[in-house]
Order: sequence, then structure tokens, then C-alpha cells
Amino acid sequence: MQSPGVKSGSCGRKSWSPLGSFKPDSYIRHWLTEGEALFLPEASDYIASSPAETVSLVRSTKDSEFVKGLQDEARAANLPINVGIHEPADGGKKVKNTLIWIDGKGDIVQRYQKLHLFDVEIENGPILRESKSVEKGMSILSPFDTPVGLVGLTICFDLRFPEISLALKRQNCQIITYPSAFTVPTGRAHWDILLRARAIECQSYVIAAAQAGEHNSKRISYGHSMIVSPWGEVLAQLGGDFTEPEIVTADIDLDVVTRIKREMPLNRRTCVYTQTDSQNERLTMRRDVYPEV
Repeated sequence: MQSPGVKSGSCGRKSWSPLGSFKPDSYIRHWLTEGEALFLPEASDYIASSPAETVSLVRSTKDSEFVKGLQDEARAANLPINVGIHEPADGGKKVKNTLIWIDGKGDIVQRYQKLHLFDVEIENGPILRESKSVEKGMSILSPFDTPVGLVGLTICFDLRFPEISLALKRQNCQIITYPSAFTVPTGRAHWDILLRARAIECQSYVIAAAQAGEHNSKRISYGHSMIVSPWGEVLAQLGGDFTEPEIVTADIDLDVVTRIKREMPLNRRTCVYTQTDSQNERLTMRRDVYPEV
């Protein structure tokens, strides 16, 4: 597992057992007592080998031993935990890919459902159809106050759509999360570039906790959990090989966000450029969610 903790910690990791409770090793437990927030990857409860298995393994947060274990740890350490999980969707044929915020009392107080689903066919690479088993989200969650600043939530493939992060920027977001399970080919090509770009254009910290290593015979995740400053500087980063759970940490200085915005104001000329339609647009924009740039 790899994770960022803020001091922010981001954890890189393989998924824990979907039916087992969260059992932190000594390193993670040390972070639970030392940090101010812990950020875990997308789908931290499990990554299945098929759409059918994805649906069969899902549990509600009330029935998930994994989630209840995290709530216990958050409560015991008075530490907020941000974690990606699966939740049941209406009808029982699909699941929701969600990101929850557990506060220091152990309560789930915020929830974001992934907007953009990972349907790709990479030449000589993975063919994945997340939409076969996952229900798409329908709204952007407004930034919310936390012990480490105003946080905005997104998940993995959302990283390729700056409209979400720009919407969060307009609401004065200070930290944007991108918990992920990037494939190795796409991670090698785009991971750090996209994370730094989102940080720079939004003038916000970016925290990206990433799954790492082999999950099953069909899935290997890229890893490289990362924390990026509003100036685009990589403050901390993990590698891509999974041998044991790892945490990377960085101090978050919100005065840096204020200073960068003051010194380099990004005043968007929306009177000149508006969002345009294109039938050839490969990355389909969710204009039902964000109609304006």
C-alpha cells in the first residue's frame, strides 16, 4: 500500500481483503498518531478480477469490516482518513466507486462518487471497461473544511478532465485529491505530468494516493503516490514496486496557496472562450455535470 499523510500522509498499497477489517502495520499506526490526515487510494477495499466479482464483493459502509476498521482507527487516533471504496448501487447490478471522508470522530461526513469511468483499450496494453460494473457519479462535491485545509475530492480517471479541478478552484479549494489505481502503461506516460498540471493550473496542493503492484492475474497498478505543491513541485513520492505498505508525507502550508494566487492571479477570460462541442472528442466531457469552463 502506498499513501500520502499532512503533515499530510498518502499511502500506496495493494487492496486489503474486502471482507477483512483494516489492520494497520506498525508504520501506518505510527502515522495515525503523528499525522493530521491520512489519504488512501482508490478502491482500497478491493480490486476484483471481473465485473461480476466486483459486484459480488461489494458491501455497504455499515456492513464493511474494512470501513468499520478505518472508522475505529480514525476515532482512536482522532485522525481524518480519506479512502476510496466500493458501495452498492441501486438495483444490485452495479457498484459505486466512491471516496469517503472519515472525520476524527470516526464518522463518514463527506462522500464523492467518481464522475468519469475508465473505459479504455490501449494498444498492446490493458482493455478495461469500468462502466460494466460501476455506476457513474452525477455531481461535483463542493470543497469542505478539514484540519489540513479546504479539500476537493476526485478519483483517478477524473484526473484527465481539468473541468472538475477548475470547478473546485473556483470554490477556493486548497487541496485536491486524486486517489488512483493507474495502469502501468498510462501511469508511465501521464501520471506525474497530469498531477503537476492540475496543481499548477488550480494553484492547489494535489494529493494522489496510488495503488501499487499486482492485485490479480489481470491487474497491476502503477503506484508512485505523490504530493505536489501549488507551484507544481513534487514534495514527496513513492515508487512503483509493492513489497509492503508505504506512506509518504509532506507538510502543507496554506500560506503558499495564498501567496501564489496573489503573485500570479489566473483571471479566466470566459467572455472570450466557452466550452465547445466536438463529435471527435475522445475524452467525453460530462457537460451534464459541469456546463461551463
